[in-house]
Amino acid sequence: MKSIVVYCGSNPGKNPLYLSVATQTGQMLAKKQIKVVYGGGNLGLMGAVADAALEAGGEVVGIIPNFLAQLEVAHATLTEIHFVENMHQRKAQMVALSDGVIALPGGYGTLDELFEILAWSQLKTFHGPVGVLNVNGFYDHLLAHCQKMVDEGFLRAENLALMIVDTTLDGLLAKMQDSYDRRTNEAETLSKSLYVVK
Repeated sequence: MKSIVVYCGSNPGKNPLYLSVATQTGQMLAKKQIKVVYGGGNLGLMGAVADAALEAGGEVVGIIPNFLAQLEVAHATLTEIHFVENMHQRKAQMVALSDGVIALPGGYGTLDELFEILAWSQLKTFHGPVGVLNVNGFYDHLLAHCQKMVDEGFLRAENLALMIVDTTLDGLLAKMQDSYDRRTNEAETLSKSLYVVK
């Protein structure tokens, strides 16, 4: 994976652990030479991921709607920043630039982005791994509800499995890389099987 979208809160949260995890995420992605793609803000966990990646020598690309930039929340020192008209364009451009997705703790915006990309994965319009970092049990209740959707017949088990979950960043990135490699190999095998020598 050469680039990963990070979805996370524009607030720091009440527990200092979340800010620490965001910082570690930026640092680790930079260390692995994985470009960070995110929402372009300078606040909360978003700002912490970007700052940490930049300080560690990584590349960070921000995508931010004009109306948010006008509120002076756009990060000023990113590798690249792209201004778009609305949230829909922001989400589409972020994933267009990425090989995978990681969701850290966050609020409505983070969940909106996470479930939209999971729906795209289910529909096979996004093919990268979708990771959820369940630090401090933050996503325990959400994961339980997703299992409830399977139990009640609203979600297939194989589509629930599209969400890759781990409690540690190392573990999550390893699982995501394995998924990415497997899908890449499957795509290459399929491409070769369809190739016809004329």
